[in-house]
Amino acid sequence: LSAQPGAAEAPLPSPGMYQLDIVLKSGKNLAARDRGGTSDPYVKFKMGGKEVFRSRTVHKNLNPVWDEKVSLLLESLCEPLYVKVFDYDFGLQDDFMGSAYLYLESLELGRLLDVTLDLKDPQQPEHKLGTLQLAVTLSPKEGDFQDANILFRKTWKRSTKKLLTGKPGKSFHYVCTARTCVRVCLYNPKQQPHQSVRLSDIHRKAQLWRGIVSISLIEGRNLMPMDANGLSDPYVKFRLGYQKYKSKTMSKTLSPQWREQFDFHLYDEHGGVVDITVWDRDARKRDDFMGRCQVDLSVLSKEHTHKLELPLEEGEGLLVLLVTLTASAAVSISDLSANLLDDPLERQNILNRYKLLRSFHNVRDVGVVQVKVIRAEGLMAADVTGKSDPFCVVELSNDRLQTHTVYKNLNPEWNKVFTFNVKDVHSVLEVTVYDEDKDRSADFLGKVAIPLLNIRNGERKSYGLKNKALTGPTKGVIYLEMDVIFNTVKAGLRTLTPAEQKYLEEEPRVCKQLLQQNFLRVKRCVLFLINIGSYINSCFEWESPKRSLTAFLLFILAVWNFQLYMIPLSLLLLLVWNYLRVALGRDPRHGSMVKMEDMLEDEDDELDKEDSERKGFMDKLYAIQDVCISVQSALDEVASYGERIKNTSPVPRRFLLLLPFLSCLAIVVLSIGTVVIYFIPFRYIVLIWGVNKFTKKLRDPYNIDNNELLDFLSRVPSDVQVVSVPKYSVSPLNSP
Repeated sequence: LSAQPGAAEAPLPSPGMYQLDIVLKSGKNLAARDRGGTSDPYVKFKMGGKEVFRSRTVHKNLNPVWDEKVSLLLESLCEPLYVKVFDYDFGLQDDFMGSAYLYLESLELGRLLDVTLDLKDPQQPEHKLGTLQLAVTLSPKEGDFQDANILFRKTWKRSTKKLLTGKPGKSFHYVCTARTCVRVCLYNPKQQPHQSVRLSDIHRKAQLWRGIVSISLIEGRNLMPMDANGLSDPYVKFRLGYQKYKSKTMSKTLSPQWREQFDFHLYDEHGGVVDITVWDRDARKRDDFMGRCQVDLSVLSKEHTHKLELPLEEGEGLLVLLVTLTASAAVSISDLSANLLDDPLERQNILNRYKLLRSFHNVRDVGVVQVKVIRAEGLMAADVTGKSDPFCVVELSNDRLQTHTVYKNLNPEWNKVFTFNVKDVHSVLEVTVYDEDKDRSADFLGKVAIPLLNIRNGERKSYGLKNKALTGPTKGVIYLEMDVIFNTVKAGLRTLTPAEQKYLEEEPRVCKQLLQQNFLRVKRCVLFLINIGSYINSCFEWESPKRSLTAFLLFILAVWNFQLYMIPLSLLLLLVWNYLRVALGRDPRHGSMVKMEDMLEDEDDELDKEDSERKGFMDKLYAIQDVCISVQSALDEVASYGERIKNTSPVPRRFLLLLPFLSCLAIVVLSIGTVVIYFIPFRYIVLIWGVNKFTKKLRDPYNIDNNELLDFLSRVPSDVQVVSVPKYSVSPLNSP
């Protein structure tokens, strides 16, 4: 049966309820999207712009077999079923593999039909992207829709309780939207409960997670060697539904020690399955697959830490994990009329939960933040009609909630209240406004970032929207009101632990402007250190007698009376001094921050100006070349001094064999230094050094200042010089 209108001369069914049963059988000759000539395909069904089904992913196969069934209850047959195929890419945006429409008016009632859908790309309709094989049955349905809708509303309030359970290996759920009701069959021919479509998808779309799974990646043991040296550079990828995490890479080891911790949200009360894959990092080619394993969260007890040793399938060795399931945190979306903190009783309960007497109860629960997203004004027009379809996304670390979409409006009103648990008071709350597009990703309209510690409770304030990099303004403002409540002791303890890694960040890309900007940032830091060194050196040079004399007297007093407790005391006094200046309205940071912002804006303007000009290829190449040469020279200088320090080390015999004269000189100096330090207190040695430094210019005005240690190291060859210069070839100790 062709899936085009008019393919079968079937009379149009009378209005009413219909049940559409679809078996997604297989795909044939699908498009290759991976570098290895394969794909990892999965299928989505959409109706009315909403996703109603998503299949499992079949890895590395262009002729996948799914055998998954879904049942849809429909009010009307006018809306076609939109079928899309994607290639799953971990950590990247999934690749489009083709789409097709199934027109329901062309189906005969009560008859099982085999349907072949030809996949095409709407941008390049002449390209053939393979086919999908479906088995479709359309039958009239009376009376069930209202019952299912009522049942669904009840179960929504009861956290999506199961409605009907059939034989082992099958379970049925009703999932209703405004126009369709989906009866989902969770089916697996091996009698294993695999969820093709889950009620948890509803929670995910509503963005209310039912709990948190905390995973600690401890170590790997006896992993498979993938490199020529018999070792590997392993890293691990985790996936739970749409959530992803990637560990750091451990170089040249088969027993890596990661010691990383991260959290996933649970949208299903019964848990889910965490897919884990291990990979070997290769710099110049595709990373090698080292094995996979899974964690079934439904069999793990809650509020308990489980130590799991998981053997790797399709590979060697095992992974050691610590997994903890906890109940749902205080996360919610509500209207302004149902505001949690506006209720005095609820607010008092939250204040009691985070009072100082409960500082050591559930240390990870630091506090709670409530964000009221009121409205936005003067947004950018993203559509050709001069309007936008804005919605707002609120993010706190890895927690992400969003409002509904206000269509065709540049001054939308959302009036929504978002509540998050605070894990780290140093987190930054990000509020981003997007324009919704049906057939492609949402367009960016503006963004604001507010540190939690800068929030003033109960203050309704307008924030000007900025660009993605938060370096310049864009069109529009947004009105927010925020409250944050946290326990000070918990916040302090959390500050001394590793910060939570954000696993939804974009993959880094090579960018000339970003490379230039980062180089200038490093250059400013180096110049700052050089200026400090120049200032100290000017005291030794007596460029200003008054300043040098003051520094000399302070140095004598500090060294003569120095005690170890004076180090934290001096830092404390400096912080108190700056705090008093801020309290009195003389903020020392204000001028520097304004100067820094102006500098960043000037750099952005210069970079934008350079981009706006139509430069030739050679001009751009020269700009990149200048930056690369500077970076290359700096790296060479750092590496050379590092290698010279290594070659000076008395532990290996290399220093003695390469440079017998420098070796003897070092032995004499170290011997004298040992005797001097043994008999003379260290305080007196520092005083002698300081007096010599301060008076050297007075004793000899024409003396050229130098650093004896750096002068000594400059005579020691680096590794490059050892290989390239003949005089550094190995010779016996008694050579002339």
